[in-house]
Amino acid sequence: MSDTATPSVLFVCVHNAGRSQMAAAFLTHLAGDRVRVRSAGSAPADTVNPAVVEAMAEVGVDIAAEVPKVLTVEAVQASDVVITMGCGDTCPVFPGKRYLDWELPDPAGQGVEAVRPIRDEIEKRVRGLLDDIAPVARP
Repeated sequence: MSDTATPSVLFVCVHNAGRSQMAAAFLTHLAGDRVRVRSAGSAPADTVNPAVVEAMAEVGVDIAAEVPKVLTVEAVQASDVVITMGCGDTCPVFPGKRYLDWELPDPAGQGVEAVRPIRDEIEKRVRGLLDDIAPVARP
């Protein structure tokens, strides 16, 4: 990854309905055009978890229009950093990519009260990732 290239991050979980959607939304919200962001699932759900949409809205990030997407080999190949969240061996691995596995509880079937701490942990990790891959130039 060169200094001039825009880093690309792919967040992957099984259903692409909770954790990966929150992570992608936070990174997009915080990084703007400094990072290209994708999310996908190895077995995508039909819709994003409504409790996840509500929890994100509470912090000013609207993901109501997001739709779970299927994980493709092309998405992995096009990413510099691939962050998995509980998808185990279903994520394809390619040489030269940076892989991180974030162990996080699955918000599936949980109410918004249970989703909030997961959301807050994801935001903390996304902020750390952003500082690592696309730091803001300081004078």
